[in-house]
Amino acid sequence: MLRHLLGAIAYRAQKALRDAPDAYADFHAGMNVRTPHELVRHITGVLGYARTLFVGGVWRPRMLDTFGEEVARLHEVMEDLGHLIETGEPPTIRPEQLLQGPLSDAMTHVGQLAMLRRLAGAPVAPENFVFAKVDANNLGRHQPPPASPDPGWDPEKPTDR
Repeated sequence: MLRHLLGAIAYRAQKALRDAPDAYADFHAGMNVRTPHELVRHITGVLGYARTLFVGGVWRPRMLDTFGEEVARLHEVMEDLGHLIETGEPPTIRPEQLLQGPLSDAMTHVGQLAMLRRLAGAPVAPENFVFAKVDANNLGRHQPPPASPDPGWDPEKPTDR
């Protein structure tokens, strides 16, 4: 289940990042709000921390120069963490703590990436994630397109309130 959650994080991250306009990486929503570039580095740090619970040490990633490099590193860290989970080597905390801590934190931040897309004027289409093609073996950048996008979605159309 932990690896599947990591797959869901990878899928949702790419949904929020796929086809984002160039200006999105540096979109500034307000005072003390991370830009998407900063947020991806933070997610990498959170998942890198989860890695240290398997291998020890301390890992605080520095900000990379480009957003593309940052996104690539995020997926590398996800793949490495997924491998550690797959090998069955126990972390220094219970699996439930890994779920409630860094993995849930990463999913929360991925939701923030999607929210920032909307605030930046480039929202992502909604979909029914129950039918998403999440694959625990695919933690990389190349995620499938939505399997069940909302029909007739139009970002210009006002939502019902």
